[in-house]
Amino acid sequence: MSFRYASGFNKPGFNPLGAQTSTVLYNLFSWGYNNNGQLGLNNLTNYSSPKQVGTLTDWSLVSSHGSSNFGAAIKTDGSLWAWGINDYGQLGQSNTTTLSSPKQVGSLTNWYRVSVGGNKVLSIKTDGTLWAWGRNYAGQLGLGNTTGYSSPKQVGALVTWGNVGAGEEHSTAVLSTGQLLTWGANYFGQLGLGNATDYSSPKQVGALTTWSVSVAGNNYSAALKTDGTIWTWGFNNLGQLGLGDTTTRSSPVQVGALTTWASLAGGSREMLAIKTNGTLWAWGGNVSGGLGLGDITNRSSPVQVGALTTWLRVSAGSYWTIAVKTDGTLWVWGKNNRGQLGLGNTTYYSSPKQVGVLTTWLKVASGNYNVLALG
Repeated sequence: MSFRYASGFNKPGFNPLGAQTSTVLYNLFSWGYNNNGQLGLNNLTNYSSPKQVGTLTDWSLVSSHGSSNFGAAIKTDGSLWAWGINDYGQLGQSNTTTLSSPKQVGSLTNWYRVSVGGNKVLSIKTDGTLWAWGRNYAGQLGLGNTTGYSSPKQVGALVTWGNVGAGEEHSTAVLSTGQLLTWGANYFGQLGLGNATDYSSPKQVGALTTWSVSVAGNNYSAALKTDGTIWTWGFNNLGQLGLGDTTTRSSPVQVGALTTWASLAGGSREMLAIKTNGTLWAWGGNVSGGLGLGDITNRSSPVQVGALTTWLRVSAGSYWTIAVKTDGTLWVWGKNNRGQLGLGNTTYYSSPKQVGVLTTWLKVASGNYNVLALG
């Protein structure tokens, strides 16, 4: 799952990730597990080192998820592309044909943000509208029903969607006006509504209008407020909520008392976050060393990863992590059974390891044992 920033980045018309407004061109790379063509390399071959997807240099934003075997990306011209498994129509092609190379979703060029999770896609257009497609058995598309769709469908009539987080079975979003909304599966209270009821339409979490950005993990959620605080709720069996225990919550609870959090990423059972001072912190499940703390011990409260203050972006997968430093280098750690760490092997690492020698990495997205990255 890709990183999310706070501090006003939920406003349509301004995109910190580069879509629409970027003048910088990026190559698209992928590596790891490729059983459904999720690497976009026109084959089904696994790779343990980065491989460039095509020859184009106009990619702007990528998205994948630890529960997903497909990916999506936006180009600098605002077009949306998808590839990989398509059993629920999640590629948005009006069919269920799996694709091993990127294919454009429709012909529109006004896509602004995209979030992949489970077998669905949520995407925001430059006009502030939200669109969804793919699997929908728990109402995770937010369309007021449980019908799956293989092409984009508008979610309600709002034009104030700022950012979205597509989880495995639920979804979260923050409006440009600061409200937090959730929908989909809720059996662990991951919607933050104080109950365990599924909802097929967006529901507002509380009455606050100070939310900045949200992420949806596997049966849990997290969000940043504009004051720099982190709040979490939902499933907490391995301490992924960061609240010092393993108690599941159905309403948002603040993680500690700090007001210096700048970004966060949610994985399968782990979370990572970067502070305004550039330090990286991790908590939750650590069975494969995915927290980067040099061991395999779970943590239920945030623990700093090393002592560096140069972390820029982070994305959490299923017990493994990928991150970018301010110098443009790429670092990985954790589970590596499919070569998803990009180190040319399948060895697990519990501390950060640099991927190659390039210093041009900027954006990363963790899939299900695979990576999509721009550099």
